[in-house]
Amino acid sequence: MDLIDIGANLGHESFDHDLDAVLARARLAGVSQLVVTGASRQGAVRALELARAFPGELFATAGVHPHHAIEYTDEADAEMRALLAQPEVVAVGECGLDYHRDFSPRPAQRRAFERQLQLAVDTGKPLFLHQRDAHADFMAIMKGFDGRIGPAVVHCFTGTREECFEALDAGYFIGITGWLCDERRGQHLREFVKDIPADRLMVETDAPYLLPRTVRPMPSHRRNEPMYLPHIVEELARDRGESFEATAAATTATARAFFRLPEAG
Repeated sequence: MDLIDIGANLGHESFDHDLDAVLARARLAGVSQLVVTGASRQGAVRALELARAFPGELFATAGVHPHHAIEYTDEADAEMRALLAQPEVVAVGECGLDYHRDFSPRPAQRRAFERQLQLAVDTGKPLFLHQRDAHADFMAIMKGFDGRIGPAVVHCFTGTREECFEALDAGYFIGITGWLCDERRGQHLREFVKDIPADRLMVETDAPYLLPRTVRPMPSHRRNEPMYLPHIVEELARDRGESFEATAAATTATARAFFRLPEAG
């Protein structure tokens, strides 16, 4: 098996004590490559450190999550540009809008998002995007960069069918997480994931968050890990009406092309 987890927050403190074991379990589960999410000024530096520590296996993104938008200063912009110049950093982000929690003021979120979209224009690297309860503004800002940015994935998609297809119509990719496995919040996703074209679909754990609620046995610590990616693929394949092998192969091929990753060693 050869799976790619396109979004794992391996710089999170919960992995500090056992990262080697976490990666060993991921390999045993067939997860051959992972993209480590850089979602803050400090987090993006850490993501690059991890990618350099595990060459060919881990890769990094560099960006500032909307929760941290107020920290997106001119200095932060310069830091992101320096990080994005490194070959291990394969995408701009995590960036976007989050009106669900509003941890940063919405005007600050929009400014930080626009500046990071400009990074994608300037560097030519793909985008790793976040959107929650902000679809209209998100799409309007993205539209302003039509024809200038490269490929973009809406990571951890949780929106409606209509929002999904508006994103697909705009040319974006969709990332599916264990949210799909949440009978309280993700049931609606099961009804339309089968309609996402295979060459626009990728999978991710968003570890340590979003432990799939259908994992058995349920771990006592509740921390999500990349080793649970096959479980997400299994559920996704069932909802798409195709074999596990077909979903695994398609999502891996799409991720490898999107992030321009080498073949797994």
